Amino acid sequence: MSSRCYSPVPERVNSDEKAYNPGRMIVVTRSEKQTMDLGRTLGRRLRGLDVVCLYGNLGAGKTTLTKGLAEAMGFKGRVTSPTFGLAREYRGKRWSIFHVDLYRVSSKETGDIGLEEFVSDPRAVCVVEWPEAGLAYMPADRLELRLATRRDGGRTIKLKGLGPRSKDIVKSLRPPANV
Repeated sequence: MSSRCYSPVPERVNSDEKAYNPGRMIVVTRSEKQTMDLGRTLGRRLRGLDVVCLYGNLGAGKTTLTKGLAEAMGFKGRVTSPTFGLAREYRGKRWSIFHVDLYRVSSKETGDIGLEEFVSDPRAVCVVEWPEAGLAYMPADRLELRLATRRDGGRTIKLKGLGPRSKDIVKSLRPPANV
Protein backbone atom coordinates (compact mmCIF):
# COMPACT_ATOMS: atom_id res chain seq x y z
CA MET A 1 0.00 0.00 0.00
CA SER A 2 1.37 3.40 -0.96
CA SER A 3 1.77 6.11 1.67
CA ARG A 4 0.89 8.78 -0.88
CA CYS A 5 -2.15 10.92 -0.17
CA TYR A 6 -2.99 11.39 -3.83
CA SER A 7 -3.70 8.80 -6.51
CA PRO A 8 -1.76 8.46 -9.75
CA VAL A 9 -4.17 7.02 -12.31
CA PRO A 10 -3.56 5.40 -15.69
CA GLU A 11 -3.66 7.78 -18.61
CA ARG A 12 -6.05 7.34 -21.48
CA VAL A 13 -3.82 6.79 -24.47
CA ASN A 14 -4.52 7.46 -28.14
CA SER A 15 -3.71 4.59 -30.48
CA ASP A 16 -0.83 6.67 -31.92
CA GLU A 17 0.87 7.09 -28.54
CA LYS A 18 2.99 4.74 -26.50
CA ALA A 19 1.19 3.19 -23.56
CA TYR A 20 3.80 4.42 -21.09
CA ASN A 21 5.14 7.95 -21.26
CA PRO A 22 7.48 8.67 -18.35
CA GLY A 23 7.18 12.42 -18.93
CA ARG A 24 3.42 12.43 -18.33
CA MET A 25 1.21 11.50 -15.44
CA ILE A 26 -2.37 11.98 -14.28
CA VAL A 27 -3.08 12.42 -10.58
CA VAL A 28 -6.44 12.55 -8.83
CA THR A 29 -6.66 14.45 -5.55
CA ARG A 30 -9.81 14.13 -3.48
CA SER A 31 -9.33 17.11 -1.14
CA GLU A 32 -7.50 20.39 -0.71
CA LYS A 33 -5.07 18.59 1.61
CA GLN A 34 -4.22 16.05 -1.08
CA THR A 35 -3.66 18.83 -3.63
CA MET A 36 -1.28 20.49 -1.15
CA ASP A 37 0.41 17.10 -0.57
CA LEU A 38 1.06 16.82 -4.30
CA GLY A 39 2.50 20.34 -4.22
CA ARG A 40 4.76 19.36 -1.31
CA THR A 41 5.95 16.25 -3.12
CA LEU A 42 6.67 18.29 -6.23
CA GLY A 43 8.34 21.08 -4.23
CA ARG A 44 10.85 18.65 -2.71
CA ARG A 45 12.05 17.82 -6.22
CA LEU A 46 12.47 21.34 -7.58
CA ARG A 47 15.60 23.49 -7.79
CA GLY A 48 16.74 26.77 -9.26
CA LEU A 49 15.73 27.42 -12.89
CA ASP A 50 12.79 24.98 -12.72
CA VAL A 51 9.60 26.46 -14.17
CA VAL A 52 6.13 25.14 -13.36
CA CYS A 53 3.22 26.33 -15.53
CA LEU A 54 -0.22 25.90 -13.96
CA TYR A 55 -3.30 25.80 -16.20
CA GLY A 56 -6.86 25.59 -14.93
CA ASN A 57 -10.05 27.52 -14.41
CA LEU A 58 -10.63 29.75 -11.41
CA GLY A 59 -10.88 27.57 -8.31
CA ALA A 60 -9.09 24.60 -9.91
CA GLY A 61 -6.43 24.48 -7.17
CA LYS A 62 -3.46 26.28 -8.72
CA THR A 63 -2.73 28.42 -5.65
CA THR A 64 -3.45 25.50 -3.29
CA LEU A 65 -0.86 23.37 -5.10
CA THR A 66 1.58 26.31 -4.94
CA LYS A 67 1.06 26.56 -1.16
CA GLY A 68 2.23 22.96 -0.74
CA LEU A 69 5.14 23.51 -3.11
CA ALA A 70 6.32 26.63 -1.24
CA GLU A 71 5.97 24.90 2.13
CA ALA A 72 8.13 21.99 0.95
CA MET A 73 10.76 24.47 -0.20
CA GLY A 74 10.94 25.97 3.29
CA PHE A 75 8.71 29.03 2.97
CA LYS A 76 6.90 29.65 6.27
CA GLY A 77 4.61 32.56 5.35
CA ARG A 78 1.25 32.93 3.68
CA VAL A 79 0.92 32.04 -0.02
CA THR A 80 -1.80 33.91 -1.90
CA SER A 81 -2.69 34.28 -5.54
CA PRO A 82 -0.75 37.18 -7.07
CA THR A 83 -3.59 38.06 -9.48
CA PHE A 84 -3.59 41.79 -8.76
CA GLY A 85 0.10 42.18 -7.95
CA LEU A 86 1.15 39.94 -10.87
CA ALA A 87 4.08 38.39 -8.98
CA ARG A 88 5.14 37.49 -5.47
CA GLU A 89 8.46 36.24 -4.19
CA TYR A 90 8.64 33.68 -1.40
CA ARG A 91 12.02 32.93 0.14
CA GLY A 92 12.54 29.28 0.97
CA LYS A 93 15.51 27.67 2.69
CA ARG A 94 17.51 26.93 -0.45
CA TRP A 95 15.54 28.54 -3.26
CA SER A 96 13.30 31.50 -3.78
CA ILE A 97 9.94 30.96 -5.43
CA PHE A 98 8.55 33.46 -7.92
CA HIS A 99 4.77 33.03 -8.01
CA VAL A 100 3.44 34.77 -11.12
CA ASP A 101 -0.16 35.13 -12.26
CA LEU A 102 -0.72 36.20 -15.86
CA TYR A 103 -4.53 36.08 -15.77
CA ARG A 104 -4.88 39.81 -16.43
CA VAL A 105 -1.86 40.20 -18.72
CA SER A 106 -1.81 40.14 -22.52
CA SER A 107 1.08 38.65 -24.45
CA LYS A 108 2.10 42.20 -25.47
CA GLU A 109 2.51 43.19 -21.79
CA THR A 110 4.44 40.16 -20.58
CA GLY A 111 7.87 41.61 -21.30
CA ASP A 112 7.12 44.59 -19.07
CA ILE A 113 6.69 42.58 -15.86
CA GLY A 114 10.13 40.91 -15.74
CA LEU A 115 8.99 37.39 -16.58
CA GLU A 116 12.22 36.71 -18.46
CA GLU A 117 14.21 37.45 -15.28
CA PHE A 118 11.94 35.28 -13.12
CA VAL A 119 12.30 32.18 -15.30
CA SER A 120 16.06 32.58 -15.72
CA ASP A 121 17.09 33.13 -12.08
CA PRO A 122 19.37 30.24 -11.04
CA ARG A 123 18.47 30.83 -7.37
CA ALA A 124 14.72 30.52 -7.89
CA VAL A 125 11.90 28.30 -9.01
CA CYS A 126 9.19 30.04 -11.03
CA VAL A 127 5.54 29.01 -10.74
CA VAL A 128 3.28 30.64 -13.34
CA GLU A 129 -0.51 30.57 -13.14
CA TRP A 130 -2.33 31.26 -16.41
CA PRO A 131 0.95 31.07 -18.39
CA GLU A 132 -0.55 31.42 -21.89
CA ALA A 133 0.42 35.09 -22.29
CA GLY A 134 4.03 34.39 -21.32
CA LEU A 135 4.83 31.26 -23.32
CA ALA A 136 7.36 33.16 -25.47
CA TYR A 137 9.47 33.67 -22.32
CA MET A 138 9.21 30.13 -20.94
CA PRO A 139 12.14 27.75 -21.23
CA ALA A 140 11.69 24.70 -23.44
CA ASP A 141 12.33 22.47 -20.41
CA ARG A 142 9.43 23.13 -18.05
CA LEU A 143 6.64 21.38 -16.19
CA GLU A 144 3.04 21.89 -17.25
CA LEU A 145 0.23 20.98 -14.88
CA ARG A 146 -3.39 21.12 -16.02
CA LEU A 147 -5.82 21.18 -13.11
CA ALA A 148 -9.53 20.48 -13.44
CA THR A 149 -12.28 20.18 -10.85
CA ARG A 150 -14.19 16.91 -10.58
CA ARG A 151 -17.86 16.40 -9.82
CA ASP A 152 -16.91 14.79 -6.49
CA GLY A 153 -15.07 17.98 -5.45
CA GLY A 154 -11.62 16.55 -6.13
CA ARG A 155 -9.14 17.53 -8.82
CA THR A 156 -7.68 15.82 -11.85
CA ILE A 157 -4.15 17.05 -12.43
CA LYS A 158 -2.31 16.21 -15.64
CA LEU A 159 1.45 16.62 -15.34
CA LYS A 160 3.64 16.89 -18.39
CA GLY A 161 7.40 17.33 -18.50
CA LEU A 162 8.74 19.21 -21.50
CA GLY A 163 12.45 18.49 -21.67
CA PRO A 164 14.80 16.09 -19.89
CA ARG A 165 14.84 17.69 -16.42
CA SER A 166 11.07 18.11 -16.26
CA LYS A 167 10.44 14.58 -17.52
CA ASP A 168 12.74 13.26 -14.78
CA ILE A 169 10.72 15.19 -12.17
CA VAL A 170 7.46 13.66 -13.41
CA LYS A 171 9.03 10.20 -13.49
CA SER A 172 10.19 10.65 -9.87
CA LEU A 173 6.59 11.29 -8.78
CA ARG A 174 5.41 7.86 -9.93
CA PRO A 175 4.98 5.24 -7.22
CA PRO A 176 7.23 2.18 -7.39
CA ALA A 177 5.88 -0.51 -9.74
CA ASN A 178 5.34 -3.00 -6.90
CA VAL A 179 3.05 -0.72 -4.89
